[in-house]
Amino acid sequence: MAKEKMMGLMLNGTLKQSGVTFYHRNGQLIARTAHSTERRSNTRGQFVARMRMKHTVALWKSMNHLDLMFGGGKSKYAVFASLANRLPAVFIPNSGKYVGAAMLMPGIPVSNGSMTTVDQRLDTVNGTPALVTNLKKSGMQRKDGLVLYTMVQNVKGGKPSLSVNARKVLMSEVVVVDGCVALCGDEFADTMRGWALVLVNEDRCSTQCIVTNCNYYEQFTTEEAFKTAAESYGGLTKEK
Repeated sequence: MAKEKMMGLMLNGTLKQSGVTFYHRNGQLIARTAHSTERRSNTRGQFVARMRMKHTVALWKSMNHLDLMFGGGKSKYAVFASLANRLPAVFIPNSGKYVGAAMLMPGIPVSNGSMTTVDQRLDTVNGTPALVTNLKKSGMQRKDGLVLYTMVQNVKGGKPSLSVNARKVLMSEVVVVDGCVALCGDEFADTMRGWALVLVNEDRCSTQCIVTNCNYYEQFTTEEAFKTAAESYGGLTKEK
């Protein structure tokens, strides 16, 4: 790569100095302003994408204290983000109590692996709330295990946040329904909680997402919520 000596430094690539960026193009040294005074474009589509990404980051911060299993990418976060960005956008105002807010909703990914995804739903078994799956207990292999992820929607001081934990499930806890694995307990009736049961075998796992009856997040998906959030960020750019 061509090099230029500038201000006592050997320039190889780019350099920002006093608000100016120097870089090479076609063997020539080019200078341009490093900062634009123009307001960043914020169309509806751009705002929705930014809100979705902000929430993806908030979800990850709620979860990354755990030993998460997200394979198949350059980083665990990159794989998580590619999955979480498919979730509905939530429009959270840019104000103190909402900064970094995380919302519990169906479909939040908790794992990504090569084992077969376990279908699961919230139901009742003999009148008791339950997490019911299509995983045949008779089909489980010798080294197969189960990990239960639990998410709790907290709202403290008006700020929504998530508590996330994971634990190994003992086979003594498992209830068999029509030959399939289920977990029973009053906790599965809690509408401010969500769960995902992950099948694991050493370093392999199934790809799973949260199931929940929580609808708290829905108030942040409306057109009114969109307008309120957009205004808090300075409004939208008018599209031609």
